[in-house]
Amino acid sequence: MARNDGIDRTVARNQDLETPADVAKVQEHNEREKDSYSNQDIVPERTSLNVHFKAPTDDYVKMFEQMEQDGVISTRGLKPDAVKYGELVFDVNSAYFYNHGGYEFAKQFYADAYKAAAEIVGGEQYILSAVMHADERNRAMSEALGEDVYHYHLHVVYIPVVEKQILWSKRCKDEALRGTVKEVITQVSRSKKWESKPVLGEDGNPMLNAKGKKILKSSYSVLQDDFFNFMRNAGYTDVERGERGSTEEHLTVTQFKVQAEQQRLEAVTGQVAQAEQNLEDAKAATAKQKKKLESLQKETKAAKTIALTVQDIEVMAKKPHSETISR
Repeated sequence: MARNDGIDRTVARNQDLETPADVAKVQEHNEREKDSYSNQDIVPERTSLNVHFKAPTDDYVKMFEQMEQDGVISTRGLKPDAVKYGELVFDVNSAYFYNHGGYEFAKQFYADAYKAAAEIVGGEQYILSAVMHADERNRAMSEALGEDVYHYHLHVVYIPVVEKQILWSKRCKDEALRGTVKEVITQVSRSKKWESKPVLGEDGNPMLNAKGKKILKSSYSVLQDDFFNFMRNAGYTDVERGERGSTEEHLTVTQFKVQAEQQRLEAVTGQVAQAEQNLEDAKAATAKQKKKLESLQKETKAAKTIALTVQDIEVMAKKPHSETISR
């Protein structure tokens, strides 16, 4: 997330879509299916500029059901209330794209970010939709700069999957097969997909804490690392990784966007305040110079007056006394 420090940082967010209502709401927003939005920063006239790197072939739920029927994914053993959909949101602060030319640069950046997303989720086939939004106005920057500035970001809706080995049971008639791999399926599993991973040392082995237990890196931290490293390797060397130790993983997408916008507003407000302070300093300096000039003018006038008085006295002193009396 962009901080108030002038550094451009990559941000990757992962959100669980827990209920059918959540899925429908995200689809309405991402695919711009509504006629109007509560978000006043969405500019309908620019919606045609949104870019699909993978367009949905149907609504998200129907696509999921078709993939299950085709054997692309499996929900075998999945609990009824298990999370079956996820959304990744990739972002960099608006100023980054503004300073690189805007829309065309954003399209290329997120085309590369989409490749990162496909790698992160395990394959493009598990992505239901990937769309870059180019129609959301950054209000704070627009007002500060006096021109429209847009917040480019990428939404990726996907199915969280892992490979799962199905073993032959102990009841298998062929004793040689018992306990061996019967088949490998692509299991829908949010918990397995985003489980924490051990931190590796320089020797490649898991690092241990004082109690001898493995030190784990949160899935959120892994996601941030993966996205940042992918984009750096793609040639975007002028961005930094999102800050470590933040609480962004606990925010909803809406909360995240509100917080991000607030921080961007603070940054712009700080710049405006600094400009105003510079203006006040300049006014104060001008006033000071004006006072000096006025004082100098007074001193010059006084000096001229004194000089004339002295001159008059000298002239009078040179005139004959009788002439002075006759006057």
